[in-house]
Amino acid sequence: MSIHKESVQEKIKKLKEQTAFYVDEMKRLVEELDPRKEVSIVSYFTTSLNISYDADQESLCLGSYHIRNIGNQPLTNPYICIKLPEDSPFSFSGRYVYEHFNQNLKTSGSWERIHDTSNKTEFWLKPLGKTIIEPNETISFTNFQIKWSHHLSYAGTITGFTYCDELQEGVFVLNPINLNGMSSVKEGQDG
Repeated sequence: MSIHKESVQEKIKKLKEQTAFYVDEMKRLVEELDPRKEVSIVSYFTTSLNISYDADQESLCLGSYHIRNIGNQPLTNPYICIKLPEDSPFSFSGRYVYEHFNQNLKTSGSWERIHDTSNKTEFWLKPLGKTIIEPNETISFTNFQIKWSHHLSYAGTITGFTYCDELQEGVFVLNPINLNGMSSVKEGQDG
């Protein structure tokens, strides 16, 4: 019986050693694996509206466009497109510079308008001095303005897209800005 007991204990000991070896080997292999590379962003508008019901006064949307890296990998060379609807009464302005501007105006935190800079409906912008958005970091294009008068009825959606080297197809903004209203002055009527 004691030989049999010794044999069982020896087998248990060998099994424990083998199990410990396998567990250690699996831990080593898991540690060698690259963490799952995940590229993910969220872009969204924050806005404040000042709507005038006087046909002679302009209405105003103050806004900011935010990009948050919610993935675990840095995003390189980010840029955005803010798009106004075609044939809308909306006009866009913001604090951005052009490529030909004096270097003194191109400070860190500024944004530069790129692509077709004469286009009145698409505003392509890239941050200056900021080529990487780290995981859990947010960058923002702040304090843009959309103005319109509503001596005529108006309707339209302002959209946004975020691009970077890793997401060349672009990511649509979570909350497009929808603006619509009826004129208090009937069309064809003066006054």
